[in-house]
Formats: sequence, C-alpha cells, structure tokens
Amino acid sequence: MNNLMIRIENVSKRYRIGAHQTRYKTFRDSFTDLLRTPFKRFHSENPQYIWALHDLSLEIYEGEVLGIIGRNGAGKTTLLKIISRITRPTKGKIEIYGKVGSLLEIGTGFHPELTGRENIYLYGAILGMKKREIQNRFDEIVDFSGIEKFIDTPMKFYSNGMFVRLAFTIAAYLDTDILLVDEVLSVGDAEFQKKSMNKMSSISKSGRTILFVSHNMTAVQQLCDSCILLDEGKLVSHSHDVGSVIKNYIYTEEEELHSIWYNENNKYDFYWFTPIRMSITDKNGSPISGYVKNDSEVWVEIELLLKIIDPAFTIGYAIFNEDGICLYWSYHTDTPQNTWPLLTKGRIILKSKIPQNFLNEGLYRIEMIASLHFREWLLEPGKNTPNIFLRIQGGLSESPLWIMKRPGVVAPIIQWEIKHV
Repeated sequence: MNNLMIRIENVSKRYRIGAHQTRYKTFRDSFTDLLRTPFKRFHSENPQYIWALHDLSLEIYEGEVLGIIGRNGAGKTTLLKIISRITRPTKGKIEIYGKVGSLLEIGTGFHPELTGRENIYLYGAILGMKKREIQNRFDEIVDFSGIEKFIDTPMKFYSNGMFVRLAFTIAAYLDTDILLVDEVLSVGDAEFQKKSMNKMSSISKSGRTILFVSHNMTAVQQLCDSCILLDEGKLVSHSHDVGSVIKNYIYTEEEELHSIWYNENNKYDFYWFTPIRMSITDKNGSPISGYVKNDSEVWVEIELLLKIIDPAFTIGYAIFNEDGICLYWSYHTDTPQNTWPLLTKGRIILKSKIPQNFLNEGLYRIEMIASLHFREWLLEPGKNTPNIFLRIQGGLSESPLWIMKRPGVVAPIIQWEIKHV
C-alpha cells in the first residue's frame, strides 16, 4: 500500500458572515470603544455564521490523484486552503506528510512588487527548496510559462492569465510531494490549459499526489483515479469509481424530471438581460416531460428579457451526457451573420432544434450559456448555470439489427452508399 500523505480527521470550518464582520482592532481601538460606549459589551450582537466544512474525514495516499467536485459554495476551496495552511480549521485536525505546492486564487503566494524571476525564488524558498535546486529548474519554468519577455517585470503589472501561467508552472516544476490545483486554471488561454492538463497527467504518473478541484467533469474523469463530492461542506460521496461520483453530482432523482426551468426570484439577472425560462418543447412549443425518442423532433426554448443590444451578446446551450462529457455547444450566432435571429429589446423567445437521430439513449443535462463574445462570460458552462434534463429512450434506428442502446457517446444514423467496381 502507498504511503499516507494527508489525514483529515473530523475537520470543520466556520466563517462569520454578513454585516457582523469587522476589521481586526488594536488594543487602543478596543479601549477607545469601551470609553465611548461602556455598556456595548453587554449587548448581544447575534453574529451569523456559516459552516464551510462540516465534520470531514479523509485519507489521501501517495500517488493518488483526487478530484474534488461540488457546486459553488460546497467547501472545495476551503478544504484546499486548510491543507495548504492558508487558514486553520475551526475543529478537527489535519496531518500532512510532505511538501505542499498550491495553485489557488490568482496571486496567492506572490509578492506583487517583486519580478517574476524573484517570485520564482521566493516561492521555492517558501517550499523549503535550496537556491541551487530552483536554479536547476528555472529555465524549464520560464520556457513552459511562456512569459520570458516579462520575467523581470514586477508582477503587479501581470494580467490574470500571466499570473496563472507562472503560478501553475512553478507549482508543477518545483519539487513538491503534494500539488493542490483549484479551478483557477480556467483563467488561462485554451493553448495553455491544454499544456497544463498534459503536464498534470505526466505529474500524476510520476507518483506525486494531486488534489484537483474543477467544474470540468471531462478533466476530472481523465485525470483522477478517485473522487469526492462535497455538498454544503459535507462529504457526500468518495470512490475510486470517478464516473459514479460525477453522476451522483450531476443527477438526482428529483432533477431527472426537471425539463423546464424558471428564474424564480430573479436569481439570475444581468445588466444586458434577464433569463426567464428554459424548457424542452415539441415543434409547437408545448412542453415535453418524460422521455423522448432519438428520432423525435425536440426543441430547446429560451425565454429572456433583453435590456441592452450589444453586438457581442451570444446565448445558447451546452449539452452534457451522464458522464459529464460535453457533447456540443450551440449559440444563436453559429450560422452566417445574415441568418442570425434579429434580437430586439424586450421579452423574446429563442428556440433551437436538437439534431434528430443523433443522441444515444440516456439522460442529458442541458445548460443555458451566455457571454459577451471574447469579453466575458455571463453564464459559463459548468459554473452553476440554469439547467434542464432530457431523457432519450428508443427510436435509435429502423434497422432490424439495431434496436437497443449503441456503444459510443452519440448514435447518429448516417446514410451509406455503394459503388460497384
């Protein structure tokens, strides 16, 4: 059995929230307040608290690549902060056997006034590495990060993407036993994300222990050999069957019948638009519940209140299978520009037909996505966006040879021709 690297025993973390949060006071501040309001200390302020983690116990072993998944606010980042000693648990204890390198929030562990070069040495020194060890890896770090031109520039002038490039590269190349990686990797550009995923894959094969927090279920499935699911600070599921934990996260019995979504209490409201409804309908716009056949005509309808006309505004949906694999995105701007639906201010409905004879049997999650193209996400896939569910059953083919679910992610019917020679 591999060596134990992290032992977490009954760890809980409580934060004080709301208007009752105050700054740290000096003795002079406290004494002055007492003179001004001598009876204030007898008043009950009724502070509010939230438990980010609740009675969590876990053991992580050498060479294990552990995926940590859950909705926003589930306690994922809090767990990594406790392991990396950024914050202390309110209750319980944690034992760590080895050096820890972490990639959490952008800029964590860096000094903005120092250059990229100086921060590489600073970060290595924090990890307990000798100067010669850092020098031996320095050229590799700079080359992989791709920021050689800015290596002697103070990091306060770096963009978020440059921060992430350097932070990940240092954490990946320096000699740590445990690597903590948060969702912050998604800030980098697509090319660097691909390089980072490949690097993490090679790190995992080298015997280092990795804790990987991500909303990208495909990445979790590919990289991790075990996975935990957190919900409201509690450990819901832990298994070496990563796919089963992902399914537990994405699908519940209650949600399987959820084929229509309403924006109750304006939970989602943006400067540019407010989503009102998303639903699965037939060609006439009537809601569909239950299962549909592979060859049925099915539409995704999105109703919204458009407040501002912005040429960069795009809206659509992303569809995921039961393993959390994204099958495709569809935007209202995917076709030639002269065929785009003409958006107008006010309440409108956009609809898009799901390809017939395409989806395999199974349960699918459909997420509303919206962005200002190349500017910013409004509703980002995998980041707690509104979603509905679609179950496909039957109708796969009229062929007498295929009447059941086929292998593969999708099950398209493709026409064949013959040429006699």
